[in-house]
Amino acid sequence: MPKKLLQRFIPNPEQIKKHKHLKMFGQLLHKPNLWLLNRRSAPGAFAVGLFCAWLPIPFQMVVAAALAITFHVNLPLSVALVWITNPLTMPFMFYCAYLLGAGLLGQPTAEVQFEVSWHWLSQSLGTIGPSFLLGCLIMALGWALLGYLVISNLWKYSTLFKWQRRHKE
Repeated sequence: MPKKLLQRFIPNPEQIKKHKHLKMFGQLLHKPNLWLLNRRSAPGAFAVGLFCAWLPIPFQMVVAAALAITFHVNLPLSVALVWITNPLTMPFMFYCAYLLGAGLLGQPTAEVQFEVSWHWLSQSLGTIGPSFLLGCLIMALGWALLGYLVISNLWKYSTLFKWQRRHKE
């Protein structure tokens, strides 16, 4: 069940191999293990994708692809999961990360007036930056672990249910 469900949502390998930002990986993208979807590669891909989704950097897909290649997990799934962070979800996710970081550091939360400028960014890194970055790191690690455990258990129970169904027939 998880394999068929996941295969519906992950991008085509040819689309990923032709992506302009991922061409820098060259022949590494042609390793067959990166395109397999099995009980080892799917949970790892979820962990990589969810970890990278919480990184407050541009080009998260490139980082997800590099980590998928490094850990030999499903590349399309890792790259696709990065899109959890999109213009609609990013403000909420990163605000939650900031609140978590501020709470862990024992700092009061500040009301943030966002501006798209280098001046605002450099000024804010000194005030809210440590809380925000710590929150992002904790969320990235937590969601990666949660994604790994959930998909690993779903795969395991799906396999058990298939075996039980076969033995009944």
